[in-house]
Amino acid sequence: MNEIKMRNINIKYKSFFRDIREAIAGTEQDFTTGSINRAIFLLAIPMVLEMMMESVFAIVDIYFVSRLGADAVATVGITESMITIVYAISIGFSMATTAIVSRRIGEKNPKGAAKAAFQSMLTGLFVSVIIAIPGMIYAKKLLQLMGTSEVIYNQMWGYTAVMLGGNAVIMLLFIINAVFRSAGDAAVSMRVLWLANFINIILDPILIFGLGPFPELGVMGAAIATTTGRGIGVIFQLYLLFRGKSRVKLSVTDIGIDWPTIKQLIKLSLGGIGQHIIATSSWIGLMRIVSEFGSNVVAGYTIAIRVIVFSLLPSWGISNAAATLVGQNLGAGQPERAEKSVWAVGKVNVVFMGIISLMLILFPSVFIRLFISEPDVIINGALSLRIISYGFMSYGFGMVMVQALNGAGDTVTPTRINLFCFWLLEIPLAYLLAISIGMAQQGVYYAIVIAETAMTLTAAYFFKRGKWKLKVV
Repeated sequence: MNEIKMRNINIKYKSFFRDIREAIAGTEQDFTTGSINRAIFLLAIPMVLEMMMESVFAIVDIYFVSRLGADAVATVGITESMITIVYAISIGFSMATTAIVSRRIGEKNPKGAAKAAFQSMLTGLFVSVIIAIPGMIYAKKLLQLMGTSEVIYNQMWGYTAVMLGGNAVIMLLFIINAVFRSAGDAAVSMRVLWLANFINIILDPILIFGLGPFPELGVMGAAIATTTGRGIGVIFQLYLLFRGKSRVKLSVTDIGIDWPTIKQLIKLSLGGIGQHIIATSSWIGLMRIVSEFGSNVVAGYTIAIRVIVFSLLPSWGISNAAATLVGQNLGAGQPERAEKSVWAVGKVNVVFMGIISLMLILFPSVFIRLFISEPDVIINGALSLRIISYGFMSYGFGMVMVQALNGAGDTVTPTRINLFCFWLLEIPLAYLLAISIGMAQQGVYYAIVIAETAMTLTAAYFFKRGKWKLKVV
């Protein structure tokens, strides 16, 4: 009996590691048939790794730029705030691309998927040019308008000019990776970001500090390194689309303008853009309330949010699997399988986020100390991290519900949910608890947990109603 049990355990372990290898190397699995749990596993692993790679860009840049002083770090931070609009548009187009491409793949219509992919790339490129031209020309003026010091806008404007001028590589990187993910080639998206990050890590110190024969470019060197890394990533993406073995293949016949498809993409993307802007701007409102309680509280909250965002990235990767599975299964005419897949992904994300939350609740100070050593900041940061982490399991489930609706092409409902929960509930509630009732900064943290939980429950309600199954894309 023991021998049989051991044999079964060995078989399961071998199968587990075989699936990991397949997930990272790339799979030909048809996600509209077979085991739903295996489909989730094969999609989620590379998507989680991809999201973690996306965060490496910012970490690496700050690591090297911090050696140049506070003004250089401020330049990066202020420029990133300007580029938020680029990220918002990129994420919006990515959601629209996922909804359409995954639907065409589910319908076994790779030519339709290729057409949608090219139109999305074309639209993103057009928007990026509109941002790039004034961004390059008025980089110095933009920094002045942001209230920076004379040193920053006179000496470091090159960083801003390069980042805004080269925003097309951000746009295309997001959009084309969405094409791969929604087609089921999540491992390809992951490898693209591995390559882009590798180039950035190599070029950052070389161009910032002028190693070897290269000139010392300072903070602008970081912008060139990042843009070059992403640019090479985009070139690799295009090679895979035109010459590779991805499920979506582009050819010369796919090159052209298709206005109906572009109109559909823009219509779907507006919801995604709105979701990102609403969520981002709500954090600004919360920061304004937190600032009432002093610099130590603000510093602790800022560091806690960085830890939280990094902790949530894998969860976003898992949630993206739900969007792909919904789109493909709706395209295959299997709405019930699509729904079953989402509930399964939701359970996985709840368990994952439960483990993460347990670590952050029990040992919050450990994670805050990674960033700072000041006792007062550590105490405030730990308090913030512990309270907000109480809602992690709810956040994880809510992400899946929202991404499922987006994957079905219903980007309007999540936008309305975000508007209500983050603007009409979270910010007023934070003010009420923190200022009016006198709970101080803890009131803000509890307001975040309450608002995110409300978002989860509302999204689950609309998902359960099932109108998304009738969405035509």
